Amino acid sequence: MFSSRISLYFVLFIFPSILTSLPVPASEKHPYNMMLPPPCFTVGMVPGAILGRSETQECVYYNSSWEKERTNRSGIEPCYGDKDKRLHCFATWKNTSGTIEIVKQGCWLDDVNCYDSSECVEAKESPDVFFCCCEGSMCNEKFLYTTSNPFSQKPQLFNTLLYSLVPVMGIAAIVLFSFWMYRHHKLAYPPVLVPTQDPLGPHTPPSPIMGQKPLQLIEIKARGRFGCVWKAQLLNDYVAVKVFPIQDKLSWQNEYEIYSLTGMKHENLLHFIGVEKRGNNMDIDLWLITAYHDNGSLTDYLKANVVSWNELCHISQTLARGLAYLHEDIPGLKDGHKPAVAHRDMKSKNVLLKNNLTACIADFGLALKFEAGKSAGDTHGQVGTRRYMAPEVLEGAINFQRDSFLRIDMYAMGLVLWELTARCTAADGPVDEYTLPFEEEVGQHPSLEDMQEVVVHKKLRPCLRECWQKHIGLVMLCETIEECWDHEAEARLSAGCVEERIIQMQRQTNIIAPEEIVTVVTMVTNVDFPPKESSL
Repeated sequence: MFSSRISLYFVLFIFPSILTSLPVPASEKHPYNMMLPPPCFTVGMVPGAILGRSETQECVYYNSSWEKERTNRSGIEPCYGDKDKRLHCFATWKNTSGTIEIVKQGCWLDDVNCYDSSECVEAKESPDVFFCCCEGSMCNEKFLYTTSNPFSQKPQLFNTLLYSLVPVMGIAAIVLFSFWMYRHHKLAYPPVLVPTQDPLGPHTPPSPIMGQKPLQLIEIKARGRFGCVWKAQLLNDYVAVKVFPIQDKLSWQNEYEIYSLTGMKHENLLHFIGVEKRGNNMDIDLWLITAYHDNGSLTDYLKANVVSWNELCHISQTLARGLAYLHEDIPGLKDGHKPAVAHRDMKSKNVLLKNNLTACIADFGLALKFEAGKSAGDTHGQVGTRRYMAPEVLEGAINFQRDSFLRIDMYAMGLVLWELTARCTAADGPVDEYTLPFEEEVGQHPSLEDMQEVVVHKKLRPCLRECWQKHIGLVMLCETIEECWDHEAEARLSAGCVEERIIQMQRQTNIIAPEEIVTVVTMVTNVDFPPKESSL
């Protein structure tokens, strides 16, 4: 105890006075000239600030991925933007064992971090990817990285300090290291789950992509109940950024927890990248970053496109496969146990399409996990989108058990399959314009009472067109749809059974000649569907 007090006294009072006598040089800037390889870049003079602020009219341009992105490799890029916004230049580069590799250079949109900076300087400690931005035409022609050099000492002073202070400094180092370890352990965030109490407190999860700037928002692609979705650029890749306002932090936290569960990486579930917190004090946005898909949601795609029979089968099968995996409880994974998860907001808007029309399920803000031996907790049953609510949800008569929530998802799945079928060209008849389920009955903005009247009291469902009965595959699909949206929850099919049915009906249509498919179908009774026991 006595030695600890001595070391602490030395650290606090004596050692600082010694250090003040030592020369402390200013931080050193390491400039990198971007003029490589010739003739990729044009040398120009960097204009100085004019009356306190330089106007950025053009920047040095370079793109290391120019062949892949089919752009120019290098040159000078004119900068354009809104008149009330400031423009900047930027540079990103890598430093691998002293070898400078430029990633990108060009114009940068209005960014407060770049204001009034005439030099392009990166000051972050050892980033994976260096980034700097500046203000003024061609200011990114040279970019710099600042580090702090260790101060030099006279040999005599160094030897004196070395021999006299090593024991005390050793003790002080142990004390300080122990204190740092304690603080680091206390503030460390668990690698998988966000905290259940306050996700914005000292335990806020670090973003998996922090430090890999630039992540730049480009345009809003969709708006929803809990925020908006942006298309953004992360270095050379496009990503989707879902931005939650601070008042919707519980939805952000729940979605992050669901994505962080063991086993949530699946081809038919949206790929999760990371989370970030942007802003400070009360002006905070919560970001959730995922893969970006150009086709957008199934709703968007069906509004603009019709689908062939094979496309309908592919989208339906991959959607059913994703929902079946989400619903499944898998105990034997190498990373642990994947619990069953109910989506609770299943709709075509929450189904995204990849470039090959493979479906992936998104938006887990209302999702609910079911762990063995644990109840569903304090769960509000009447959630989701009114148009897609099952009869028991509209009535407020939910049995708060796992299978009950999974059957609610299956009712909504039936409506999504109907939306797909209504835009399919396989039937011998016209294809109507895209409409939402029950849009003819309740319009585009139904109230809860409207849906209760139509679904619960009148027991209506979207119309299955007569011409669909002339295509053997659509007949099978219509029967599957009706068993998904059955009024009795216990009679509904499981997602796994729907997947089996779609595979089987595609096989049936593939072995029948195309001219025989469109007929008055009376032979459907000869087709053996998967057994009813596959239902939940």
